[in-house]
Amino acid sequence: MSDRFKAVLLGDIVIPKGIQTGPFGSQLKAEEYTEDGVPVVMPKDICSGYLTSSFISRVSQSKANKLKKHQIKEGDIIFPRRGDLRRIGVARKDNTGWICGTGCLRARLNSVVHSDFLHQYVLLDSVGKWLERNALGQTMLNLSTDIISNLPLTLPLLSEQKAIADLLSAWDEAIEKAERLIQEKERRFRWLLRELISEPRNTRKDAEWKKVRMGSFLTESRIPDRENDPKKRISVRLHLRGVEVREYRGTESNGATAYFIRKAGQFIYGKQNVFRGAVGIVPLELDGYSSTQDIPAFDIADHVDKSWLLFLFSYTNFYKKLELYASGSGSKRLHPKELFRMKITLPTFGEQQQIAETLSSAQYEIDLLKQLAEKYKTQKRGLMQKMLAGTWRVKPEIVHQYMEA
Repeated sequence: MSDRFKAVLLGDIVIPKGIQTGPFGSQLKAEEYTEDGVPVVMPKDICSGYLTSSFISRVSQSKANKLKKHQIKEGDIIFPRRGDLRRIGVARKDNTGWICGTGCLRARLNSVVHSDFLHQYVLLDSVGKWLERNALGQTMLNLSTDIISNLPLTLPLLSEQKAIADLLSAWDEAIEKAERLIQEKERRFRWLLRELISEPRNTRKDAEWKKVRMGSFLTESRIPDRENDPKKRISVRLHLRGVEVREYRGTESNGATAYFIRKAGQFIYGKQNVFRGAVGIVPLELDGYSSTQDIPAFDIADHVDKSWLLFLFSYTNFYKKLELYASGSGSKRLHPKELFRMKITLPTFGEQQQIAETLSSAQYEIDLLKQLAEKYKTQKRGLMQKMLAGTWRVKPEIVHQYMEA
């Protein structure tokens, strides 16, 4: 560590009684929350390092006045008390007067530290690991004022803190801009999916569109897996995340369960989880892998476009509706024979291709933006690590600009 940095504990750089838990249950009861009023911050309200009011709970102004010692000021660092301990945020000017909720802890800094710098610091992976190692509890990790008071930090001079924080804010702005664009593109994608796929909203139907059963173009594939290699088995992830290699546990018994070969381009789904988006198309790299009959796969007729079919099953209202066709009282399953009975409106093959191309282009734009946002985040993490280690530093003439006259 460079001699430009000073080792301190978080408790050394807060004002007196500056680390404060949110109100306990007896101080703030469930029935005291209101639709309108003063926001109460819980861990769920910390997103990308900042406080958000999108789904926040509130209390009346009179109740907020009684919780004055829990009020938030600009520059406060808000820690979660339990759960995801890396969900740490900084209060901005427009968060002033909000209440630090029951599930959070608030750290109010003194004048030797710049809040924007410390906010960047506590988002480091090394800080997250320290919190997780020192937290209490087994099932759910918990933090206390004592634990975060002992969080070790390394601080440069205040002027360099400000310079580093301003430099990193450029990455924050780029990340925030990319994430806003992602949200806009995702809204547009959902609109396109609804307009092009949802039957009630479909404005492109004409006489050539036919009402058909799924069984008219899907054929279940049941080629036995003679090789029976436990390292070549696949599963389908929830929430439309595609097909992946199943984790090899090393405990599978040969011959205990029947497996079937899956081919690239086949439609595949999980019987129990299809209602939660466990659907996909077998990719080329997983050709020849296998799954059980609980994850059936199907050959698709030539007059149905594979991408269009996957987009149909990607429409939330559609795949949730599949539960109506499932059997079983407890854990429902959608068997192939039940899927085959389901009727859909099938566009012409040319229109299927046009719809799939439009949706694929929109999805590609989103994927590129996500890659860009992740690239910015990686660059920012690397820059912060190097600056804190003293490997890189802000030019002295720039730091000098931040020094008090």
